Amino acid sequence: MIIFGTKGYLYQLAILTLVCGQCGNPAAHTLRKRITKFTLFFVPLFPISTKYLTQCTFCGAEQKVTKEQAEQLQTQSTNGPSGQAHGQPQQHDRF
Repeated sequence: MIIFGTKGYLYQLAILTLVCGQCGNPAAHTLRKRITKFTLFFVPLFPISTKYLTQCTFCGAEQKVTKEQAEQLQTQSTNGPSGQAHGQPQQHDRF
């Protein structure tokens, strides 16, 4: 008897501020990567599907994006509006 199936993995890549296409609010959106892997005897072997999507945290609407768009959005979130990497403190001059 051979047991096979699929297993899904969901990775959060970034959190962005975008205008939602559904509700029209400028809100935080999560950029996610969803991977479905083929399993044999409950062991994940190889990916059979990879999808990227954004989800509005205000209304919950999801929108599919291409891999290129996801990479571009992730680069924008990493650089941020001030050009600094996410998670690094901004330095201010103190007088």
